[in-house]
Amino acid sequence: MKLLFDQNLSPSLVKRLADLFPDSSHVYWLGHDQSADAGVWEFAAANGFTIVSKDEDFNLFSVARGSPPKVIWLLLGNCSTAAVEEAIRSELEAIRRLEDDPELGTLVIR
Repeated sequence: MKLLFDQNLSPSLVKRLADLFPDSSHVYWLGHDQSADAGVWEFAAANGFTIVSKDEDFNLFSVARGSPPKVIWLLLGNCSTAAVEEAIRSELEAIRRLEDDPELGTLVIR
């Protein structure tokens, strides 16, 4: 699974989680940090990414449009990059189920 971290998350998450998700990237590195959410959605769908964001809009796209892409919606509030990393690591099994289940479009991590 390739993760695409949204602009509201640190680009350092790509390297911090490379052992689990080696082909991941950040919207900043791909020139989409200023793109509208719809543009990020289309890019992720066309390039096989799962979007990771704190932004509810991607969940709404998932409900309205279906997947791909899949969405990992982080409901963590203000927290450190280390806390985001730990939350993702702790939900690895759920993330794998998201990837494998065609019926699932969004995974909420609290």
